[in-house]
Amino acid sequence: MVQKYQSPVRIYKYPFELVMAAYEKRFPTCPQIPVFLGSEVLRESRSADGAVHVVERSCRLRVEAPRLLRKIAGVEHVVFVQRNVLNWRERTLLIEAHNETFANRVVVNENCSYTVHPENEEWTCFEQSASLDIRSFFGFESALEKIAMKQYTANVKRGKEVIEHYLNELISQGTSHIPRWTPAPVREEDARSQAGPRDLGSLEVDGPIGAPGPAPEVVVTDGDKLDADYIECCLGHLTPMQESCLIQLRHWLQETHKGKIPKDEHILRFLRARDFHLDKAREMLRLSLSWRKQHQVDFLLQTWRPPALLEEFYAGGWHYQDIDGRPLYILRLGHMDTKGLMKAVGEEALLKHVLSVNEEGQKRCEGNTKQFGRPISSWTCLVDLEGLNMRHLWRPGVKALLRMIEVVEDNYPETLGRLLIVRAPRVFPVLWTLISPFINENTRQKFLIYSGSNYQGPGGLVDYLDKEVIPDFLGGECVCNVPEGGLVPKSLYLTEEEQEHTDQLRQWRETYQSASVLRGAPHEVAVEILEGESVITWDFDILRGDVVFSLYHSKQVPKPGPQEPGARAAGQLTDKGWVLGVDYSRVEAPLVCREGESIQGSHVTRWPGTYLLQWQMHSPPGNVACSIPGVEDVLTALHSPGPKCKLLYYYEVLASEDFRGSMSSLESCTSGFSQLSATTSSSSGQSHSSPLVSR
Repeated sequence: MVQKYQSPVRIYKYPFELVMAAYEKRFPTCPQIPVFLGSEVLRESRSADGAVHVVERSCRLRVEAPRLLRKIAGVEHVVFVQRNVLNWRERTLLIEAHNETFANRVVVNENCSYTVHPENEEWTCFEQSASLDIRSFFGFESALEKIAMKQYTANVKRGKEVIEHYLNELISQGTSHIPRWTPAPVREEDARSQAGPRDLGSLEVDGPIGAPGPAPEVVVTDGDKLDADYIECCLGHLTPMQESCLIQLRHWLQETHKGKIPKDEHILRFLRARDFHLDKAREMLRLSLSWRKQHQVDFLLQTWRPPALLEEFYAGGWHYQDIDGRPLYILRLGHMDTKGLMKAVGEEALLKHVLSVNEEGQKRCEGNTKQFGRPISSWTCLVDLEGLNMRHLWRPGVKALLRMIEVVEDNYPETLGRLLIVRAPRVFPVLWTLISPFINENTRQKFLIYSGSNYQGPGGLVDYLDKEVIPDFLGGECVCNVPEGGLVPKSLYLTEEEQEHTDQLRQWRETYQSASVLRGAPHEVAVEILEGESVITWDFDILRGDVVFSLYHSKQVPKPGPQEPGARAAGQLTDKGWVLGVDYSRVEAPLVCREGESIQGSHVTRWPGTYLLQWQMHSPPGNVACSIPGVEDVLTALHSPGPKCKLLYYYEVLASEDFRGSMSSLESCTSGFSQLSATTSSSSGQSHSSPLVSR
């Protein structure tokens, strides 16, 4: 594979002639570049009027590689041939170089140019590009490639410093100005003897000139080029190879993309998201640009107007900036009725609103870059989880959240600079375990999580936010105008017809299983737990009637006795021979669930075995069944025309290794999460349940 390098435009704020005098000081040797052992002139020629000077040199470079590799290669230095064409009239120096050593195994080509700045003729621009093609090298191709690119980029950085060193030396010696070249007066007899213009190939030379090599790659500075000062000022410090990747990806867009070219900050985010692997970043960016075009995202800020309901109940908004100048977004997730919002405006409207937040975030980063005079390419998000409960684990809501995470990760990479999560309750580990596998590792490392009041004081918010901007609801003095959220009234929900139109109901129904509960014939689901500490989560909606929900544990797998097929279909898994406290035990107190309610809950298991989720029809207070009904009760219920209850349910088991792994990844001396993690992991001695009823 051919490795390529392309530099940005580096600007010397000195005239071309003075820069050329500094450049010539690098030869025949240059102590400031230790790997450069020396050079000798092979050929040299000048035009008749002295305007064009061509020099061909042989340059020796020391090999900086492991001793074993040098021994196998049998060389301590390599030879490069460099051809310089200096045109005083046009004020350009074009340089091309190629390797002579191992030329049949490794091909290195380099092209450089010094030109006059297009907007200031007293400044000089420098650009260089190179390619490396390792065809074969004694089985060490990969190692050689890494060594060569590392050494080359180190010399790229050093090259500019060397020129500046010699410029300062010239100035200190009293040479601060060198007159521009002017043609010598032409005598009349010389003018008559010239039959016509001559090109460089017919130049009179002071010595023999070799056959000209391939024309050097001319790099012209124009508005589509990036200069190094702009990168440093507006994009931040980049290594030479990172600069090269940015320029190459930008050039690819200019050649292939027909729509609006993304801004440099946005292109750079994709490179960072793929660790500056050019091909991977290009593919990620290509897919994102296609997505933006398909969904008209470039016009989102001009066309999207959130419904009034979202503006009132979506508890998020922008709030000044953090201590580093990043725009600050506050999300009071614990106060937000995600289920109500989805049922009132739909998932697509919520997604579009989240996208508009990300678009606005990029715009604010650009504004803060100009305001503070330093590169700001990401924002900070402060998430308040006070009020977070099992209602937020409503499965369609979790699925919608995962979809939004996926869309944002794919199309807005590296836009989150820091995520501050405060007042994380005990239910948070369950939510974190569900969503963390879908969050990129680089993004997860930016999370700081605080439980309780640990966000207050040293090590808390004051380390990341100025005291003047800490919101009042977190103990600060700054009034925060972010909406407080709250429950969305059911009267504002979309009708079933509207939900069907958006395909929302079908998607939700695919998440859940349906069940009917008859009097005396409960519906039961067996969950096998192979090890002690796991987390069982459940989420169900009562569509008709009232039911009692219970959770039981048994050391044995239920083996239903001889029952009618209908009993099996009704969902009962146990027989009348089981005795409460002997064959099975109740691990959750019965919970009465009314028609229309939505129930979310979780249970941290204490023992391995079989856990039974049971729904049975609710009876008057004096007749609530405390044991599993017998076969006769079930048969009677099946053949009686009595009422039945209907429900939709979903359950999931979070294995202990996943749960603990997620928790341990959050622990740190600065996160303030240790108490929450300890609470979670201490459940081996007792069970924890967090049911929530919402209407």
